Amino acid sequence: MPTESPALSVAARDPRLNDAPLLSAARRRQPPVTPVWFMRQAGRSLPEYLKVREGIPMLESCRRPELVTEITLQPVRRYGVDAAIFFSDIVVPLKAVGVGLDIKPGVGPVIEQPFRTRADLERIPQLHPGMIDDIAESVRLLTAELGATPLIGFAGAPFTLASYLVEGGPSRDLARTKALMYSDPQLWADLLARLAQISGEFLRVQVAAGVSAVQLFDSWVGALPLADYLAFVQPASASVLSAVRELDPGVPRIHFGVQTGELLGAIGEAGADVVGVDFRVPLDEAVTRIGPDRAVQGNLDPALLFAPREVLRGRVHAILEAGRAAPGHIFNLGHGVMPGTDPDAVKFVVDTVHAWKPAQE
Repeated sequence: MPTESPALSVAARDPRLNDAPLLSAARRRQPPVTPVWFMRQAGRSLPEYLKVREGIPMLESCRRPELVTEITLQPVRRYGVDAAIFFSDIVVPLKAVGVGLDIKPGVGPVIEQPFRTRADLERIPQLHPGMIDDIAESVRLLTAELGATPLIGFAGAPFTLASYLVEGGPSRDLARTKALMYSDPQLWADLLARLAQISGEFLRVQVAAGVSAVQLFDSWVGALPLADYLAFVQPASASVLSAVRELDPGVPRIHFGVQTGELLGAIGEAGADVVGVDFRVPLDEAVTRIGPDRAVQGNLDPALLFAPREVLRGRVHAILEAGRAAPGHIFNLGHGVMPGTDPDAVKFVVDTVHAWKPAQE
């Protein structure tokens, strides 16, 4: 992917990571146990997270290496998950390049000057590694602590970042985003290309510092039909994932979107090694749509963490059985951990996944 930044050198990784179940599953091998981690595991419901974040704004929390390290490690310590997910937010790289924005509690990202015209593109420069030295430092601190436990890097996909920029904040219908996409396809393509450079470089810095895998989140792309995804979105997402592969082809790439049942095959074709599946599509059906060349991740409904343990155990077992259709399966939720979730329920799922044995054929 074209970039003006200097070449990044990839940090040496702990050799024990070669046997990590999550990386084995992502590479379509069969680990001895199904690996499990959770989106939004580093926050939302953990009391120790709420305590350490008290009084510190979200964006500031994401730029303090010592704090990022502590928050990222908290769920690994408590739950025994098979991977840590780098604590960040999808708008962190936008803030790093100078976009005026804030994350407002109970609302989400709010943009000071929403994107409207080509002139606005000049307000979004490329991201360079020197703008995010703290991100690299956070990764280095974490990998030193995690040892044989993989650290998953994190970035938002171009479409979702564009939706926040154009809408000015969260939106239910993405009307302004779609209007720009359809009315000025060239400006839309140029905006997504710029955002692809930003997300790609954000991931590259994390890979160079030592993350073992990356996940690209496309929270709002399920609002599009397949034809529009292919025409207006997939090339930019492919550019982000390609930027990771070019730096280190051995780092697995996970790609996840919400309400993307009709897009699963195309999301994989954007360059993912693992396709994340939300809770709306049965996992074995998702495997059929994605094809045999990619592992899958998912897909327990986060609301089931509020259900009785026997119900929860049954659903976890059903997903594990369905995941056997894939060449590799990473257990996860079909979206993020919800606020108010009992941490003991999360721990119960981890223990249930690790204890599960497939039925005899």
